[in-house]
Amino acid sequence: MKKILFICLTSILVLSACGQNATKENHVEHEGHEDHIAHLANGDLQETTASTDVLPTFLEHQSEDMQLVYQAAAKAHDILKWMPCYCGCGDSAGHLNNFNCFVQEIKDNGEVVWDDHGTRCAACLETAVASIKMVQEGKSLVEIRNAIDEAYKEGFAAPTNTPMPS
Repeated sequence: MKKILFICLTSILVLSACGQNATKENHVEHEGHEDHIAHLANGDLQETTASTDVLPTFLEHQSEDMQLVYQAAAKAHDILKWMPCYCGCGDSAGHLNNFNCFVQEIKDNGEVVWDDHGTRCAACLETAVASIKMVQEGKSLVEIRNAIDEAYKEGFAAPTNTPMPS
């Protein structure tokens, strides 16, 4: 089962470029839903749903693999809050960690404020998939963080200002 999940999650890396136009389509199709959709100055779209089990409408035209990564990321807050993102979203979007590439926040009432940033960013997707996979392999948060930092130390934007796990 873990192998199948990993294959599904990693296949998203190949398919991520295919979904870049879907956000623009969703903007037009869902204009009437402005009460739970926010368009940010940096171009990101945020949408609130009732829970992590209810995916945002901006994922409707994305691949099943992309939807799976989003759902896994939303349920992996305890992992991804410790992982930086190396795509530059700390500066451009104010993200604090890799979790914010997918979810801005989970409110006390369980509502989720999703962020579509991850639909357009291979570094975000790769970091989330790799982090979740390493947890499944039994690695500690510090080991995972060190592996992520090592993988992105050259040729990528400055990381988000994410504290090290203790």
